[in-house]
Amino acid sequence: MMGVIASGMVVTGAGRRGKPKSVQPGNREWITVIQAINAEGRAMPPFIIGSGQYHLANWYRENNLPGDWAIATSQNGWTDNEMGLDWLKHFDRSTAKRSNSRYRLLVLDGHESHHSVDFERYCKENKIITLCMPPHSSHLLQPLDVGCFSMLKQAYGREIEHLIRCSITHISKTEFFPAFYAAFEATMTEENIKAAFR
Repeated sequence: MMGVIASGMVVTGAGRRGKPKSVQPGNREWITVIQAINAEGRAMPPFIIGSGQYHLANWYRENNLPGDWAIATSQNGWTDNEMGLDWLKHFDRSTAKRSNSRYRLLVLDGHESHHSVDFERYCKENKIITLCMPPHSSHLLQPLDVGCFSMLKQAYGREIEHLIRCSITHISKTEFFPAFYAAFEATMTEENIKAAFR
């Protein structure tokens, strides 16, 4: 979600029944970020999927996002087989020139969008070897989940908290992109990425 993504404390009266909850700003809109890193300490440009039918340049034009970041839309902001294939093409464009050999190894979680016929065909045609993690194990085995994503989520949460303190009560894509960019730049460093592989 585009609002605060970290747990927090809620102060309420002693007479209240049930577990208190705080309401986070934003419209509960989902954004999916598909990310890849390598053991050299490099982060591939992210592939960001927002919900909607149309891709609007004003979401990020004034935020100076790098030109190699990919931004797409889907009905609900989630990935599907089509988005998975689009991400794979983005991965191919971003990594083909850096490959020292004819083949590249791509380690994936078990999401169904990584198993479509078109995805596997594209991999075969472009000499990308895929290795899928066992189900429900990415939080233990994948460097992104083990190292980078927790720091990224914390940094993003701090960016959103800053916006809330500045009286911005609705987090839209216009606020999301600069907040995510600042968090990405602060956490997807060579040092953090290499540490995730240890």
